[in-house]
Amino acid sequence: MPHESHEPRLPLARGPVSAAVAEYLRGAGPLPDHEEVAGAAVYGDDLQLALYLCYELHYRGFEGVAPDREWDPDLLRTRAALEHRFLAALRADTAVHDSVDDALADLLVEPLDGTGVSHYLQKEGELWQLREYAAQRSLYHLKEADPHAWVLPRLWGRAKAGMAAVEFDEYGGGRPDRVHARLFADLMCDLDLDTAYGHYLDAACAEMLATVNLMSLFGLHRSLRGALVGHFASVEITSSPGSRRLAEAMRRTDAGPAAEFFYDEHVEADAVHEQVVRHEVIGGLLAEEPHLAADVAFGIDATEHVEGHLAARLLTDWRAGRSSLRTPTVSEISHIS
Repeated sequence: MPHESHEPRLPLARGPVSAAVAEYLRGAGPLPDHEEVAGAAVYGDDLQLALYLCYELHYRGFEGVAPDREWDPDLLRTRAALEHRFLAALRADTAVHDSVDDALADLLVEPLDGTGVSHYLQKEGELWQLREYAAQRSLYHLKEADPHAWVLPRLWGRAKAGMAAVEFDEYGGGRPDRVHARLFADLMCDLDLDTAYGHYLDAACAEMLATVNLMSLFGLHRSLRGALVGHFASVEITSSPGSRRLAEAMRRTDAGPAAEFFYDEHVEADAVHEQVVRHEVIGGLLAEEPHLAADVAFGIDATEHVEGHLAARLLTDWRAGRSSLRTPTVSEISHIS
């Protein structure tokens, strides 16, 4: 049975900013100063981990950290400074489509060179690479659908109804054994990975932290509700073909029935979700608030931007025959011969 931990341990720091945030959460030190925040690389380990620590207080928190830290005003000011740097970099670095229709159309075009992560794993990925991929993605999939649920109170009409319908499926349609986060935990069991929530946080690369931080950033801000809908559209529209390839990779490597089922389930479910998201969620939102079109396009393109960075990191490491994890000595992950 998958093991579900409600409060993971605080991770190891990756620099002065994340170290200060972690110590503050323990009640043992001050928060980072402005110069430290300004000096951290935006997409680097230190800033992304510090932001992840702040965001995780809105999910399950951390062992030994008081629940009321979630709304600590000093910590929120630090989070805002980290967010400002992250969001400003995303807006500067992301090439945004001129229209939502153009952004959506590009999502539907499969790359001709077939060089993405799912293509690689389908054709030549080894079992140790699939296990690493699952360990990295567990930071997202074990909270799958949760950040998107924050947008529900900020929508109405067709958009709210469509979003709620898709989220209902993500949460298993009322069946706890079919909740997608639980299905991913079952996949992890097949791959002999630890299913505890947050277990692989220390191992995850900065690029993976950024993909999770992006959806938390969009989800926690009403002003970014359009971007959150764009993010959701990007995830749902690209999921079905990618999941088909990953299901084939799991079968080819004999990863196990639960590992295959997780991706097979997403092939079918997300093909339906794509239509609901396009016509009801996005269509409904823009019918009510057409001024959010640029934000929806930004959400789509920013998602592709950070996912592209993650893909480049994984493929560069794997093609060089090395682990993509920060802690490749973890015995249950690295099986590089």
